Amino acid sequence: MIYFDKVTKVYPGESIALEGVTLSIEPKEFVSIVGHSGAGKTTLLKLILGEEKPSAGAVYFESVNIHKLHTRDITDYRRRIGTIFQDFRLLPSLTVYENIAFAMEAAGRTEEEIESDVPHVLELVNLSKKMSNFPKELSGGEKQRVAIARAIVNQPDIIIADEPTGNLDPVSTYEIIQILKKINDLGTTVILTTHNKGVVDSLKKRVITMEDGKVVRDDKSGKFSI
Repeated sequence: MIYFDKVTKVYPGESIALEGVTLSIEPKEFVSIVGHSGAGKTTLLKLILGEEKPSAGAVYFESVNIHKLHTRDITDYRRRIGTIFQDFRLLPSLTVYENIAFAMEAAGRTEEEIESDVPHVLELVNLSKKMSNFPKELSGGEKQRVAIARAIVNQPDIIIADEPTGNLDPVSTYEIIQILKKINDLGTTVILTTHNKGVVDSLKKRVITMEDGKVVRDDKSGKFSI
């Protein structure tokens, strides 16, 4: 599904973010990417999203070079990816329902689809009773569950979860990871970046360890090892 072919990314000032990275992520995989700050995790995600271009090498999605797509095509490609951030990025003036509906409207979905799909995804993340609440009325864990619902409502092929539990307590962290596992079980590829050793060890899924812009370990069923 995703293939990095000898990818190097150098930022202005000769700062090397990635160096000679080759890796592949298969459909329906759950992959954790770990490494210290500055290891290259964020750059890796930006390259997948087409937000950055490699200095050398290429990144492919289903045999298509992401960074040779035209502007319109890159927009269509990004709609196949749902993104979850550490800071939630909810719109504070919109209710839970409206936050998710907004993502569907942006993707050109119909009112009928919105009315059908929003309650469904809220049920999946156990927030059906909170659809009329505003973000300020939710706990951190609930906000992240709304963010997950927003990310999956357009049925993407891939979920990118960038430190999704970084601001959460252990109970909320457990709930978020269980939801991500459920999404993966339903057939969606999940790419998770995290510093949480307990999360990675409990998943018993593939772990890619990065250091100084390079992949130093790639374990099919690994543990946190930095």
